[in-house]
Amino acid sequence: MPRLLLVEDDRALAEALSLALRALGHDVVHAPTGEHALTALADAEFVLLDVMLPGVDGFEVCRRIRARSRLPIVLLTARGDPIDVVAGLECGADDYVVKPAEPRVLDARIKAIGRRACAAAVGDGVLRVGGLEIDPAAMSVTRDGEELALTATEIRLLVEFGEHPDQVLSRQVLLKRVWDYGYVGDSRIVDAAVARLRAKVEDDPANPVLLRTVRGLGYRLVTK
Repeated sequence: MPRLLLVEDDRALAEALSLALRALGHDVVHAPTGEHALTALADAEFVLLDVMLPGVDGFEVCRRIRARSRLPIVLLTARGDPIDVVAGLECGADDYVVKPAEPRVLDARIKAIGRRACAAAVGDGVLRVGGLEIDPAAMSVTRDGEELALTATEIRLLVEFGEHPDQVLSRQVLLKRVWDYGYVGDSRIVDAAVARLRAKVEDDPANPVLLRTVRGLGYRLVTK
């Protein structure tokens, strides 16, 4: 089990959630503020991050973590508002859970992210497309020889596209294969992840050449 850093300013909620997650076998460390979280990252392997924090909010904490680390991040948000969800994912979060967070749901999400990491690590060889080299085993992507600063989820998404070049992949297929659990109709996480990925691999993200939208169907990685 990865060591969890729980960032939550509500102490009663943090204690209850920590106890429940420990009962499920997790090692949990609590940080009450964003500032505390940023100083406690060295020993963390996974971050559960509340959005509404005093001082430095969860979005900013997420951005700062992502600027220096690929640690898996799950946002805990009190609202399932699409704007909040997309904003969090655009900050580099891997996933989100609407509060109150059920410990077993969080446990399932954490394990799913772990399975995705293992699946990527045993991927077949280096994939090459459009100047990109995608190495699933090393969890790295280079463009014209320069390594790109991608999150683990962005790399897994690109691996999925690279393994199915020129094929249209629906949002629901990507949710199942990349995120490893069933969202029903919630395509926002895919759209936000693709938008972030385009910003890093396309010359002009507003007019993508590699990652094309196929209206009404999904996305495809164009190689020809």
